[in-house]
Amino acid sequence: MSTGPGADSAPGPDTHDITTGGDTPPAPGKPGRNIRTSRMFSSLRVRNYRLFFIGQVVSNIGTWMQRIAQDWLVLTLTASSAAVGITTALQFLPMLLFGLYGGVLVDRLRKRPTLLVTQSAMALTSLALAALTLTGQVEVWHVYVAAFVTGLATVVDNPARQSFVAELVGPGQLQNAVSLNSANFQSARLVGPAVAGLLITGVGTGWAFLLNGLSFIAPLAGLMMMRARELHAVTPSPRGKGQLREGLRYVAGRPDLVWPIVLVGFIGTFAFNFPVYLSAFADDVFHGGAGAYSLFNTLMAVGSLAGALLAARRGTARLRLLILAALAFGGLEIVAAGAPTLWLFALLMIPIGLFAMTVNVTTNTSIQMSTDPAVRGRVMALYMMVFLGGAPVGAPIVGWITDTYGARLGFAVGGAVAVLAASVIGLILARVGNLRLTVGWTGGHPQVRFVPRERQRELTAMA
Repeated sequence: MSTGPGADSAPGPDTHDITTGGDTPPAPGKPGRNIRTSRMFSSLRVRNYRLFFIGQVVSNIGTWMQRIAQDWLVLTLTASSAAVGITTALQFLPMLLFGLYGGVLVDRLRKRPTLLVTQSAMALTSLALAALTLTGQVEVWHVYVAAFVTGLATVVDNPARQSFVAELVGPGQLQNAVSLNSANFQSARLVGPAVAGLLITGVGTGWAFLLNGLSFIAPLAGLMMMRARELHAVTPSPRGKGQLREGLRYVAGRPDLVWPIVLVGFIGTFAFNFPVYLSAFADDVFHGGAGAYSLFNTLMAVGSLAGALLAARRGTARLRLLILAALAFGGLEIVAAGAPTLWLFALLMIPIGLFAMTVNVTTNTSIQMSTDPAVRGRVMALYMMVFLGGAPVGAPIVGWITDTYGARLGFAVGGAVAVLAASVIGLILARVGNLRLTVGWTGGHPQVRFVPRERQRELTAMA
């Protein structure tokens, strides 16, 4: 079990005020802005997390470089967009097939040695692909195999990295650390593709694979330099029968876990298929080509980065925030679907990215903080399987809607699914928590919140 507070048992469902993480007490006498800025980056004060974060900065840039170079190489070798789709599917297929078993394995193993193995495997895969490409021996099946092997490593690496964050910083800083991880990834999303483009046009795709392979030196060095005594270590679960079923039963018995995962499943499947939507808007609606598609993705990354930093400053994650963010996200997609001009559509990508990241970070943190550390690997594996696996499953559906009825209707349908799912699940969580929706006016601002039914009766009597 974790040595941090709350390790011995997971908290019961409390939909009214589920708070995960905690605020670092501000230093006395500091100005308000300095306090907020300090809180935004508070988990970086933890040496082990700082090493992890720096390693991920380098590795994430390399990962984005490889994604761009891999797709371009397949397109160059085959002149087929379908082949690019096959490569992406092969990279996600292991998570769909084996994701839950990866979570069982993660709960049985110590996280740091596990990450050393998975990160090394991904590094060697990138270096092998680099060698084949630089020597002119690469064939498309080599890329397929590399994508599948990377996907296999991700089956274990993803839940291990997700749950290892809690061991690095403890429960009090988890919200901040998860948010900074997301900001880290989105920052790399702004840098990595640009560097990959320069490498591909300047010296070839092989060098992008080589640099990605070498980029794993940073996280591997960070893992080896960590102080084991400062980790909030969790005792691995002993090997036993029925551990996968045990994890599923655990989630099924926790409404505060199962319903956020269901919500993310709907949003990830129908509303997060941005490659389908944005490419269709760039080509078919606004006729802006690759330049417009790049602009849409860049502005969304800016919004996502802002959303991650705001989440890092909040220090808490409440399920009511998740529901409101999902409603705002879906509503903005519906509005963007009707945008009359390219520039208005592009500007709407910023708040869409912001609320998409708020949904992502809030779900991730609330699930981690509400889960017993002994089953956290299995729960996070289920969450990541639903979140990452939804997009490939939904892509053919939303692609057919977009091709048949147009990009505007396709995007609006995705947003409508998000709004409907958030509304229904919000009502379910309110019912589970015996809550009522109240709408009021406080301090000159409208306030929408859920309160216990007993409290609602008291407010009504006082009025």
